[in-house]
Amino acid sequence: MSIFKFLTSKTFIKQIILAVIAIVVLCFFLLQWLKSTTNHGDFEIVPNLAGKSISVAKIDLDENNLVMQIQDSANFNPKYPKFSVIEQDPPAGTKLKEDRKIYLTLNPSGYRKIVVPDLRQRTLRQAKPTLEALGFNVGKLTYIDNIGKDIVLKMVYKGKEIQSKTKLSKTSKIDLVLGNGNRP
Repeated sequence: MSIFKFLTSKTFIKQIILAVIAIVVLCFFLLQWLKSTTNHGDFEIVPNLAGKSISVAKIDLDENNLVMQIQDSANFNPKYPKFSVIEQDPPAGTKLKEDRKIYLTLNPSGYRKIVVPDLRQRTLRQAKPTLEALGFNVGKLTYIDNIGKDIVLKMVYKGKEIQSKTKLSKTSKIDLVLGNGNRP
């Protein structure tokens, strides 16, 4: 039998039609099974958690069948209460399937502690940008008799002299005692 006669035979065409029908039926049942097992069209809406405490955020997420995943936060934001949510991923209003993770970034209890650099015997012109770059604020400038004009002689925090390597909170005000250029 030639190949052309085989391809045009009733048996071959009947087999092709049966195979196509079997594939269509199989695909139909497979799609119905996927729709029922994946809850197609069922979504949970991510609530807005910004500014809420951990316990309130947990309750909101549990009500929406979502899971909370806390990420470490290093930056304190004074606009939000301590230990409250400052960021969330995915954002509020996003549609998700149930039991998906919502990543939360929490506001720490305060600014992190930073080591105070050794600024003694440096000029005010060098000391001020160094402190500001680290996140400190330069407070009151006090001048005493010393031959070095605008040379940092002491660093003071809340009325007490501090040494280098002392850890202070970011945004702390550090007062500087400087030389006025006069001989003692």
